[in-house]
Amino acid sequence: MAMKVALLGCGAVGSEVVRLVDEQRSELATRAGTALEIAGVAVRRPERARGLPIDPALFTTDAMELATRPDVDIVVEVIGGIEPARSLTLAAIKAGKSVVTANKALLAEDGEAIHSAARAAGVDVYYEASVAGAIPLLRPLRDSLAGDRVQAVLGIVNGTTNYILDRMDSLGAGFAESLEEAQSLGYAEADPTADVEGFDAAAKAAILARLAFHTEVSAADVHREGITEVTAGDIASARDMGCVVKLLAICQRSADGSVGVRVHPAMLPREHPLANVNGAYNAVFVEAESAGRLMFYGAGAGGTPTASAVLGDIVAVSRNRLAEAQVVDSGGNGETRRVHPMGETVTRYHVALDVADRPGVLARVADVFAGNEVSIQNVRQVGHGEDAQLVIVTHMAPDAALGRTVEQLRALDMVRSVASVMRVEAFNDQ
Repeated sequence: MAMKVALLGCGAVGSEVVRLVDEQRSELATRAGTALEIAGVAVRRPERARGLPIDPALFTTDAMELATRPDVDIVVEVIGGIEPARSLTLAAIKAGKSVVTANKALLAEDGEAIHSAARAAGVDVYYEASVAGAIPLLRPLRDSLAGDRVQAVLGIVNGTTNYILDRMDSLGAGFAESLEEAQSLGYAEADPTADVEGFDAAAKAAILARLAFHTEVSAADVHREGITEVTAGDIASARDMGCVVKLLAICQRSADGSVGVRVHPAMLPREHPLANVNGAYNAVFVEAESAGRLMFYGAGAGGTPTASAVLGDIVAVSRNRLAEAQVVDSGGNGETRRVHPMGETVTRYHVALDVADRPGVLARVADVFAGNEVSIQNVRQVGHGEDAQLVIVTHMAPDAALGRTVEQLRALDMVRSVASVMRVEAFNDQ
């Protein structure tokens, strides 16, 4: 008997899922242990979907009826957003359906409720496609590293911002110019806010942290900064330091057992493996106590790569249902760890100050750093007169201490402006 799959949404990802199920029917049946059959496709406007290579009889506008239909085994949610995806997902779980989703925003906001409902109903929730597209990342964190202690997960998980920053670094292009190019190539949406302001990466960081540290982490726990304030001067300063600017998702376990989860642009040494991830590609770097350092790299978005991850989850869920087994979610139901605020995060900083070019300026600036117990690693002056700029790189310091330092620097009469503050991540010395 075939495993019947209900598809909620039929955009770039959903239509590719249907195509792949049709093209690989016999291979998928062998891998899943039974044939896979699309039982229905829920869309808001069937007339717009008529041009897709899908039997029109499968289309329905009643997503709730499809998600809870008695003959359906697996519900695939590729609608995106919070509602109606949340209501449909929870209803499907309550009706005994296993769920496959690519919805990072929903998982980051309501992951605990969804997984609790799945455990109670004895069904699976798989979501490999929610982070880094086709890259097999979440299952290794959940399963392969279940016997290890993950210390850190850091990565480039948004292809749009990586493309923009790569163009700024390699061609000397500005942010606006690079964004426009990304939009023309289809790497960025017409409204790029979710990408360039870090919302997309923050949702993914919450999912990664939950799996890596076996504790509940929501999007609200993630410190988030985007790339809209990154300037050509930041890119040039990074280059002078042997670094490159990347938007990083960073999840770290601290010595006291708490965890920190953050998304922000940072200067990364060019010898680090993530520094060489170019274009719209994604990569995630994992540090585990026993396994050591692991790297996952590949296409992080797009209809076909994401559909590949969705289909892999469908096959895995099908096997579980045939075996009457449920994968125990090892995310947030094992440990309770404190997610510490950004102020407790310790890292290095690059601070650029537009200053008056007169005696005593450096001493006053150094006093402010010392007064907040932020140690200076090196300092250099760029330009003279009205164009004078002090560029300071610190040793490791708490984010809160650096924040106080910057506020006090802004109050000095010889500091015309704080031109830039950017973190410098050197993971080999943490």
